[in-house]
Amino acid sequence: MSAYNSNQTDEKQVNNPDVRGQVILTAIINEHLITGEPIGSKVIAEKFANASGLSSATIRNVMSDLEDFGLLEQPHTSAGRIPTDKGYRFFVDNLLGVLSLSNKDLHLINDELGLSETEKSEMPDKLMEKTSQILSVLSNNIGIVVSPNLAKDRLQHIEFVNLSDKRILVILVSAPNIVHNKIIRLKETFSNEELERTAHYLNAKFSGKSLAEIRAEILKLMHEETALFDKLLQTAMILCSQSIESEADNFGDVYVDGTSNILTKRDFADLDRLRELLRTIEEKSRLVQILSECIAPDASLRGSVQIVIGSENSASSLQNCTLITAPYRTGNGETMGTLSVLGPTRIEYARMISIVSYVATILEKLIMQETSKN
Repeated sequence: MSAYNSNQTDEKQVNNPDVRGQVILTAIINEHLITGEPIGSKVIAEKFANASGLSSATIRNVMSDLEDFGLLEQPHTSAGRIPTDKGYRFFVDNLLGVLSLSNKDLHLINDELGLSETEKSEMPDKLMEKTSQILSVLSNNIGIVVSPNLAKDRLQHIEFVNLSDKRILVILVSAPNIVHNKIIRLKETFSNEELERTAHYLNAKFSGKSLAEIRAEILKLMHEETALFDKLLQTAMILCSQSIESEADNFGDVYVDGTSNILTKRDFADLDRLRELLRTIEEKSRLVQILSECIAPDASLRGSVQIVIGSENSASSLQNCTLITAPYRTGNGETMGTLSVLGPTRIEYARMISIVSYVATILEKLIMQETSKN
């Protein structure tokens, strides 16, 4: 259905399984995704009972070869095999084939996001929240959506409201009608007239630019001799700088849904690792950093889903997880945020990749529709 990519550097494997090995590896992974149990040669032999050249002895030998390649492992000497992270990676990169979305998933997404009701319009924060819920429900894992951040949001309208004790309420509306409210504390006092004049100047001169870009442009103007002592520019500089001064402003809001889904999964039976995973999910800045690392900056990969499997994750707390992430972008290709499904490495890869890809496309469409109304 759509492109997807590993965020890992491609390495040529010396030992790849042949066609027969690929068929058996696929059968083992598909069976393991359903049962969660180690898969023995007997189970696979029954599936290929009518296939010529695939006797039980042959299947055992192929499974042994797959283990030698590092694609399977045997958790116990008497048990069958389970896929390794490398096995899942080979499966995702080489064996998934053409992806498609089921009619059931398609209708659920369209209904929940309001595509079947053309006049229905969600507020952006509600849209992000609903999107994370949809991803959680469809995956039975964790759905995560990161909204655009304050520093990089494109200015649609800004206001400053005087409060007590040298505090100012900054009301910034960015496309598509995302409202940010932030209270800043200053060392000096500004009159209501100064605040109104500054807001009018910013709205008139810098609409469509981010606060970070506005601050940089004002700084450049202030270094020009003709504007060196301009009170308006100095006020604008102070207000813009204070509005994005904290590290938190470099991250958008994070909408997480379905954390309870993983609590009963056998894949997270290790309570210490589960606690570490939950701490990572709760730490906003760390979670956003991890998701941002998943997105390829290369424009040629625009719109592609990124899959990070197990030990490929840079965060130790996610090294028994799979993270399936896609960006949602503006019309000019600039990344606004990300959406993800986080679950165990034993996850429905083909279905989840299709879902994440489609939801990202729909989210972009809804945001652009909302933007065009203004």
